[in-house]
Amino acid sequence: MSELKVPDDPLQPTTKDETVSVGGTVTLTCQVEESDNSSLQWSNTAQQTLYFGEKRALRDNRIQLHRSTSTELSITISEVQLADEGEYTCSIFTMPVRTARASVTVLGVPSKPQISGSEAAVPEGGEVTLTCTSSGSKPPAQLHWYRGTERLEARQDVVESTPGEPTYSVRSEVTLTVSRADDNELVTCAVVHPSLALGDKRSSQALHVLYSPDVKIFPQSDLPKEGERFRLTCEGSGNPEPTTFSWQKKDGELGPLVKIDGAYLYFDMLNKSDNGVYLCQAGNGIGSLGQGEYTLLVQDPTAMAAGTGVDHAVIGGVVAVIVFILLCLLIVLGRYLIRHKGTYLTHEAKGSDDAPDADTAIINAEGGTSGAEDKKEYFI
Repeated sequence: MSELKVPDDPLQPTTKDETVSVGGTVTLTCQVEESDNSSLQWSNTAQQTLYFGEKRALRDNRIQLHRSTSTELSITISEVQLADEGEYTCSIFTMPVRTARASVTVLGVPSKPQISGSEAAVPEGGEVTLTCTSSGSKPPAQLHWYRGTERLEARQDVVESTPGEPTYSVRSEVTLTVSRADDNELVTCAVVHPSLALGDKRSSQALHVLYSPDVKIFPQSDLPKEGERFRLTCEGSGNPEPTTFSWQKKDGELGPLVKIDGAYLYFDMLNKSDNGVYLCQAGNGIGSLGQGEYTLLVQDPTAMAAGTGVDHAVIGGVVAVIVFILLCLLIVLGRYLIRHKGTYLTHEAKGSDDAPDADTAIINAEGGTSGAEDKKEYFI
């Protein structure tokens, strides 16, 4: 969009170029620096008069008067179409007539992109080619690919003009090598065009990847005990879900009380001979079989109970020691307090024995040592 240019001639009209998208509204403004009471006029690309001052000249309800003064004539065109593109003329009927032109550029808005090529599932490690198309853009749009938030490198866009219209169709292709991590991952095609805000028009498709199962074995409990019933469950995550399961014991045979039921391995009564590593294989017809393993360690319930008793005995012993220490501390503290109190009473008694009256007894009690020394000096 160019700015209004003020000419040296104060009666020379000035305009500015405008850009608008299909379906939008554009405002055309014509101004003069000074007025000599001459009327301003707007004409379309076919030189048909649209407005002469405040008077409508062309019966097109999309075109409305926006502002009319002695120095300005502004009109709006709503629901803009591609056919509205071109040069519009503003004239002022002075002697001679003065004119100015404004170029209106109409942007063709691209359609929402369409993605094809991801309908069928692809085996892990295979390639998939996706195609994205968008039509109706002017100038030609650009197509960008994303996997998640990662921008993908794609082939150069193919641009084709639309027969009978000034718009274009754009096509883009991207080829991906897929892994199991790409299963259900979204791939997005986004349209980039000056008529759109960033991210306004985009489409996404999920990838479908076929891959062999990942297998894990889950125990019925974390502490299987001898003599109990027990179960191992084999779970496989794959695309498609696994349909076949097989069990075996590594470096040994399954016990006589062990039964296989598809994804489950049942132990009717656990014993020490069941200890070992158990393997489960699951298949879904894609690639090799998936395998998981679990190490079974059967616990002796008697030893577990004895261990619990030992733990309780240890805790009881610790508590008894703590109580004994506290009792000893209380006895020592009591003896100290009793001795301290007896010493205080002895000193007080010494002061009262040698005193002729109560006041002297108190004084002697406070300074009993010096009084004894004075008494010793007297006899010497």
